[in-house]
Amino acid sequence: MRKLMLLILVLSTLQLSACTLFEKVNSSFDYANQATEHINKLSDFAERAPQMIKDAALNPESKQELENQLIGIKKDIEQFNLKSVPTIAKDIHQQVVDKNKVLLDEINKVVVNGHLALDKLQNSQLITTISDITILLNRIKNLGS
Repeated sequence: MRKLMLLILVLSTLQLSACTLFEKVNSSFDYANQATEHINKLSDFAERAPQMIKDAALNPESKQELENQLIGIKKDIEQFNLKSVPTIAKDIHQQVVDKNKVLLDEINKVVVNGHLALDKLQNSQLITTISDITILLNRIKNLGS
């Protein structure tokens, strides 16, 4: 009877350990997907930005759309920076957060009092900053594998 109880205890412990390991892997995978989605959104914006800036210089509606996108990106960044992160991803998350803060500063320089200052955007480091963030993508993808 003692051996059976000991066996049940050992098996239960192993099962709990396996569940904990599964939760950690799943959490890392979820974070990797969320971070990849975040960076891909930024990258997509960076690819479209040069044409959007040209269009905004000629068309008030395009300027308003660009302004709305920048405000949306700002909100996305602020939400991403507050994410709960698995232990294994804390270092890479902090690097993304640090770069996101630089990007927020850039956005705040070009969106003044809720309005896009197109001349400031044209002379900003916004696209370069987004490129710096996308460099982290490979490390993030490795979290999910």
